[in-house]
Amino acid sequence: MTLTLSRWADAPARTLMSALFLLSGIGKLTAVSATQGYMAAYGVPGVLLWPAAAFEIGSGALLLLGLWTRPLGVLLAGWCLLTAAIFHTAFADQNQLINFLKNLAMAGGFLLLARAGATSLSLDGRRVGTGGRP
Repeated sequence: MTLTLSRWADAPARTLMSALFLLSGIGKLTAVSATQGYMAAYGVPGVLLWPAAAFEIGSGALLLLGLWTRPLGVLLAGWCLLTAAIFHTAFADQNQLINFLKNLAMAGGFLLLARAGATSLSLDGRRVGTGGRP
């Protein structure tokens, strides 16, 4: 039962996790001035919006497809920790605290994904022919 559950839980989990990155990256591109202003308020140069949006959209797409899942899990865990440390440290604001904790939880999920890889319902699984596992 566990093997079947993990096989069928992987694709929906990756889909849900990828949605955040796809929507966030697209959102940056549809609200450039507002996003650059938000970034500048935290000392991040607005020009970094473009590589951030590209990373979020690209990594969201790769995650959705289940391609290069293990290294992507490590990168996305780092991204979640980095953005938490930059944008969500005003813990007196409950929204900031919730976003900080959300990023930590996502980083943990991505580290588990990096350890486990993707199942056969992924491009990694098809590519290596082992369900994405060694």
